[in-house]
Amino acid sequence: MMQHIADGAEHIYLALGSTDFRKQQNGLASLVSLKFKLDPHGASVFLFCNKRHTSLRALRWDGNGFILVTKWLSDEMKFQWPKNQGEVRDITKRQLEWLLEGLQIDQKKAHPESIDTSDMIF
Repeated sequence: MMQHIADGAEHIYLALGSTDFRKQQNGLASLVSLKFKLDPHGASVFLFCNKRHTSLRALRWDGNGFILVTKWLSDEMKFQWPKNQGEVRDITKRQLEWLLEGLQIDQKKAHPESIDTSDMIF
């Protein structure tokens, strides 16, 4: 379910650093609006991570209410969550997949998603 919550999203935002998971959808929506100055009611997904990096929450507006999805990891696994506290970062769906697979969102050796072929002659 977590990877499908991003289908059709215009943006996927990471709330960098850790988030207090006592906050539910209204608290997270307020955080998005007040701290990050973004509209939680748009076509975006907002991702949050707990302090131990063992759980993610995704918040998305579906037109008449918020969807809040949580993913917990088991067996000492952790998400490779960026540490820049208090910032927000826009990532691609591909980077979200890497994150959910336990990889860092900046894969230096990955092939680019698309290559500009306009100057190439075949």
